[in-house]
Amino acid sequence: MELTTIWFIAVAVLFTGYFILEGFDFGVGALLPVLGRDDRERRALINTIGPVWDGNEVWIITAGGAMFAAFPHWYASLFSGFYLLLFAILLALIVRGVAFEYRGKGETARWRRNWDRCIWVGSVVPAFLWGTVMANIVRGVPLDENFDYTGSIWGLLNGYALLGGLTTLLLFATHGAYFLHLKTAGELSERARALGLRLGAAAAVPALVFLIWTQASFGSGVSLVLIVLAVLALVAGLALDFTGRGGWAFAATALTIGLASAALFCALWPDVLPSTSDPANGLNRENAAATDKTLGIMTWAALVFLPIVLLYQGWTYWVFRRRVSVDHIPAGKAVAS
Repeated sequence: MELTTIWFIAVAVLFTGYFILEGFDFGVGALLPVLGRDDRERRALINTIGPVWDGNEVWIITAGGAMFAAFPHWYASLFSGFYLLLFAILLALIVRGVAFEYRGKGETARWRRNWDRCIWVGSVVPAFLWGTVMANIVRGVPLDENFDYTGSIWGLLNGYALLGGLTTLLLFATHGAYFLHLKTAGELSERARALGLRLGAAAAVPALVFLIWTQASFGSGVSLVLIVLAVLALVAGLALDFTGRGGWAFAATALTIGLASAALFCALWPDVLPSTSDPANGLNRENAAATDKTLGIMTWAALVFLPIVLLYQGWTYWVFRRRVSVDHIPAGKAVAS
């Protein structure tokens, strides 16, 4: 297997891992004002992702670094052409991270409510925009002979991309609800399970339309198999949630997101950023790649450090595996204003 193929797969795996892990983070943040009826419940919801959310973001940092080193032309065209969308995602992630740290620093109810709103915005915006970005990558954008994006921000907000954003937002929210069913106890856990069932049913329609649109316009035989499996996993998640098997429902939505992401990258292959203005100006795994020497050095470095990172993150999830109960949250000191 050629090194360009290996690193295309590596970038796809990193993005897929990010969507699965950060997906439930975004889901928890998006559901914060829905499930959290009072300050103690909202604090319990935040505590479920408190030990892991920043570690989950390492996946997208690594994915961006791998793209920059392995496919520099892809990185340059993507980050310049999609600048406003990616900047909005970055800004939302910064606001979200600050909100996690500063929410408990004030003693007034208004202070905490304002930071809760920041957590919600910082979760909903990336959850929607990542789907928009991925859809545009698969669909392609207008590029000139220098691989520069020649369109506008409005060209990125096309129907297919917006449907992709709605799909990821609803799937991540469902994923987050199932995660909360696993990580909380008592009434809060049951409310999360019931909400997950409703969200999963709501996500099924746009997800199905988006995946069929993807297959019809850009798909291959492999992507078709992955899309069928993704749809079956989503249906299985709904059935498992209905029967009260929260752990398996969470695994099913993780599988749904993973298979759907893999299907998008298979539909993209062997391109990395097609050109809609002139196919000859499109980027593929060959003309976007770095030199073989660079790819070789990166491969050896990944073989050494990747297992260490995976073991560390797995250990983190094991240490913080216990459920969070509202009963364990002390009464807050916040006053009314």
